[in-house]
Parts: sequence; structure tokens; C-alpha cells
Amino acid sequence: MTLSPTEASLYPKVAFPEDAGLPDLPKLFDEGWVRKAYRGLPRQGEVKPSRFRIRQFAHRPGGMAIISYEVEWDPEEYIPSELIAARIEKGRPAEVFHYTDDPYLPGLRKAAYPESALELVNKRLLSMRVRRTGVELVRYRPTARAVLRHSAGKVRFYARVVRPDALAPLLEAHELISRSGFVVPRLAGRWDEGGVVWLSEIPGKNLRRNMRRGKIPETERLLKGLESLWRTPMEGSVGRPFNLRGTYQRARRIFRHNIPEGCPARVLLEEACRSLDPFIESWRTTSIAHNDFYDDQMLVLPDGRIALVDFEESGPGDPMLDVGNFLGHLRWRARLGRERKEDASDAYYREFRGAALDRFAWRERDLAFRESVCLFRICTNTIRHPQPDWLERLESGLRLANETLG
Repeated sequence: MTLSPTEASLYPKVAFPEDAGLPDLPKLFDEGWVRKAYRGLPRQGEVKPSRFRIRQFAHRPGGMAIISYEVEWDPEEYIPSELIAARIEKGRPAEVFHYTDDPYLPGLRKAAYPESALELVNKRLLSMRVRRTGVELVRYRPTARAVLRHSAGKVRFYARVVRPDALAPLLEAHELISRSGFVVPRLAGRWDEGGVVWLSEIPGKNLRRNMRRGKIPETERLLKGLESLWRTPMEGSVGRPFNLRGTYQRARRIFRHNIPEGCPARVLLEEACRSLDPFIESWRTTSIAHNDFYDDQMLVLPDGRIALVDFEESGPGDPMLDVGNFLGHLRWRARLGRERKEDASDAYYREFRGAALDRFAWRERDLAFRESVCLFRICTNTIRHPQPDWLERLESGLRLANETLG
């Protein structure tokens, strides 16, 4: 039975502590408020949605919160789902918008619709005009960025849409990563005013999905690629230095706001902070690094080479942190992943860790700190992609971060 508009539900059912600086925060998880907000958007059809699914939730306690929802219809209606987002900020009314109307990404609307995307592709991308462009949404983070797949016949490109002031750092990061031994997508076109760049598609298979099937990558290829990146001279325009302190402190604030006093997760949080706070204060950038290196950012090409398809954070950083981040993601998935029984991550974790320590003659304790702080940051995913058991998963993640330090 198709649900009536007043019965459209919101899921998963989650709740977070109130925020005195953001009194409207509970509304974001109230299905009545979400239904009303959706009805206030333009371009409404006759058929009303049946459900709203929470996709992402970002929160800066006391300052701002952003949430995105996937709008779903009864399967018998054969209507594709769509995305909407809501943003609340201290002292300002809530903003609610369809993802194509994101006010912080001025180029997204043109890039997201086939007719206007065709105009952009013919003007900014291809030397020979085409009649039709297919558009597929790949990834979207409200107010920050989106990735769209544009296809013109058999040729496909990935359009990255960012805030216009973030375009120059993105291009710098692309230039930087292109000097490494990894395969990187070719820069095919750009629209500066809209904050859009087009990158060529690389034929390959996602490394994470390969590992889920037991196809582990060649450790030597990954380490050689990283080493080539770390040796890039730190001269001229080399991107923005990685702000590990800022990302760690944001995660710590989020956890302290959301974890109740007296909860086991709170004890684990304070234990982790006692160990990691001094490390963060002493940490410094030392060379060029990827700064967000993990398996879901990479493709395996048919000839075995590795391609990097996400590189926005590349710049001055810490080589050991690249390895620690990769290890942290492997360990998280092996211990806490939804499909961990079918995953080869645990075995590859041990292989990759041992190979890195041998190759670079690092101290195990130094690498453990970096793996632990990366696990600490990965724990924010339990809130960013909330499920009813978010607190239990956060507790497990913090326990894993502490175990890494022994």
C-alpha cells in the first residue's frame, strides 16, 4: 500500500544529544519537520514520497549542522530517488534545498541536468560537438562537493564540483599527485566560475571491492607509489599543509558532545585523548603526502598498476600517516565492517604493515600512534552515517584505537 504524505517515514531512527547553540538540531531527525520541509521545496510532483532515508550528518557542536536525505517512493511508482539537504547554523534560519540547488556549489545545477550538462561538455570539454550527455550522480557532500559521471557516447568523464574558492587547491593537488608513480586521471576541462573540473575515466576495478573478493593488491606497487609521492620536492605551489590537529580536535569535540557521561565509550574516549593529545601537539608535516590514503580511493588497472582517483588532500604531510591511515581503514573493516567475514582486509593488514616497517625502518610505536589517530578520526563515520547502534559502534571503534597503542 502506498503511504499517504502524512505517513512518510524517516529512517533510520536515531537521536543525538541536544545542542544549546543549535536549538533546531532535533528537527533534523523529526519526520514531521522533514516532511514539511520537503513540501516547501519547488518542483513537487503529484506522487508523494513514502520514506526519507538519512544519508549523511555533519555536526560542529554549537555552530552548524548539515544533513542529507534520500527521498524514496513506493517501488510500484517507478520514480527514482532524489536527494535533499538541510543546513542549520547558529543564529540563522534553516536552509533546505534539493541537491541540484545547493547554494554553496554554484556550478552543480548546470552540471547535474542532461540539457545544461550537454552545453557545458560541448563548450568546456570536447572539441567535437555531441548531441547528448548522460549524467549520473556518484557522490555528494552537501555544501562541499559533488562528483558526477558525464557520458558522451562511449566516452565518460567525472565532473568534480566544488566551491569556486576550493578549485585552485584541487588543481594544485592534481598537479602534485600527477608527479607520483601512481596513475591519475587526466584533467580534461574546467569551469572556474562554477567550480567544476572534468577528469578522464580510468578503466579499473575498485581496490576495496577487489579485496572483498580476496584479490589483494601487490604491496610493492603501493609502497613504491607512495615513496615516489613522498620524494616530490616541496617547492613552489605544493598544496595546502594537512591539518591533522584540526581534524583530530573536531572529532574530539563531536565525541565529547555526543557521548553521555558515565557511558563506557566516554571512558574509552578520555583514555584515547590522554595518549593522542601529546602526539598531536608534537606532530609536524615533513614531506609531500597523499593525506587521505586508503583502499576505497584507488583502482586496480588490468595490468596491475594502481590509480588514485581521490587526491584533494595531497600536499605537505606525513608519509607515516599515509600508511597509518591505510592500515586504520583495513583494521576497521576487518573488525567492524558489515561484510568482514568475506573480507581479506585482516590478512592484508598484517602483510602491508610488516612490509612498510621493513622497507622504511620505522619504529613500530611511531606507526602505532598514526594508525590510532586515524582510527580515532574514522570513528566519526558512526555519527556521519548514523544507524540506531551508532553509540555501540563508536565504543567499539574507540576501543580499537586504544588497542592499537597497547
